[in-house]
Amino acid sequence: MKPLFATAALLLSTLSVQAQEDVVCMATDEMEAALVDWYDETPAVMAEDGTIVWASGIGGTWTVVNYNPDGTSCALAQGDNWTPDMDADALIAALPYGQG
Repeated sequence: MKPLFATAALLLSTLSVQAQEDVVCMATDEMEAALVDWYDETPAVMAEDGTIVWASGIGGTWTVVNYNPDGTSCALAQGDNWTPDMDADALIAALPYGQG
């Protein structure tokens, strides 16, 4: 487990992460449309639990999205400076308040 914490600490120290006190949730189709239209983000990587990190390309914005069985999705975190080698599971594990 120690490498996971080291990776998470590295991610947090090198990224501009905005943790949200109020997790933003909405219908999944609305969430995905907003990410595409407003931020030009597309699905970049999926975590083991099905959570998807959306990103706008190298050096761009990213958003961690949790998908719920009821057809809603929640944006758990967002940031800047996306790189393709980011580990979605480590990024999600680093969230200070857990997964939605």
